[in-house]
Amino acid sequence: MGLLRSLAMLSLLTLIVWLPGFSAQSIKSALALDALLQDYAYRAFVRPRTGIPYDGVVPSNLTGIKVAAMRLRSGSLRRKGVKMYKEFGIPEGVVVLSYVERLVLVYQNLGNWSSTYYQLPGYTYLAPVLGLLVYNASNLSATNLPALDIRVSGDPLNITFPDVQSAPVGSIAKCVGFDLNGLPSFSNVISGNVCVTTQQGHFSIVVESVAPSPAPVSPPNAGPPPGGLGKKKSSKKVWIIVGSVLGGLLMLVFLSCLVLWAQKLKRRKKIQQMERAAEVGESLQMTSIGETKAPAAMVTRTQPTLENEYVP
Repeated sequence: MGLLRSLAMLSLLTLIVWLPGFSAQSIKSALALDALLQDYAYRAFVRPRTGIPYDGVVPSNLTGIKVAAMRLRSGSLRRKGVKMYKEFGIPEGVVVLSYVERLVLVYQNLGNWSSTYYQLPGYTYLAPVLGLLVYNASNLSATNLPALDIRVSGDPLNITFPDVQSAPVGSIAKCVGFDLNGLPSFSNVISGNVCVTTQQGHFSIVVESVAPSPAPVSPPNAGPPPGGLGKKKSSKKVWIIVGSVLGGLLMLVFLSCLVLWAQKLKRRKKIQQMERAAEVGESLQMTSIGETKAPAAMVTRTQPTLENEYVP
């Protein structure tokens, strides 16, 4: 079972890496932050009492992030829930799938670090990212604990954001939730500042970023801009045209010379073939017949002989 879970998580991480705007580095950073904040949240337990939230202290290089921890019995969480834990309202019916006797609810408020650890290209945060993760409470000195799997069998959890910026005119605010692997999902905002969820993770309210205005387009019949820049552009165009014409003429002259040379070479080869044929053939003696000259054979035909001249 553990192997199948690991393979599923690896496949999901691979998918997230290929999503636009996400990177393996940002996912690693968010997971590392969860592990760090779990450690500092557990340090707040000095003499812990069940059902009491304890605020933790983060290191100075993470100033602006708030963290807290509250220990509960898993049976109590399932039967009673938690009416209000910071900004989270947890109804009854939340079940931990891997049974533990006690658990810890770790709360996170990333404040001005929200967009650093949970980048969301194309959107602007109207509220800080809030996190709620469930861990095993059997060892309050443990670090790098994995979050426990939970199932919400009743009403969903609700998150009430106290300070939400106003959305720009014409824009609609959306709830965004990031699961344990950093994969976002969107839903509608309720009553202006409330989001609901059926899973643990990180949550906020966002709005789509306003796209920058396109650059002004010059009218079709507009002349070159005033000043030296327009003159330089016009001069450059003239030289391009002149260079193209001259190049075309030179190419035409070159092709004409090439055709003439080929024709002369062909004629010369034909004459050479005729001369070789004349040297190989038998020469004929010329004779005059009236005013016309005609070739004459040098050897006459065999003279006819009468049969009776031969005596047997």
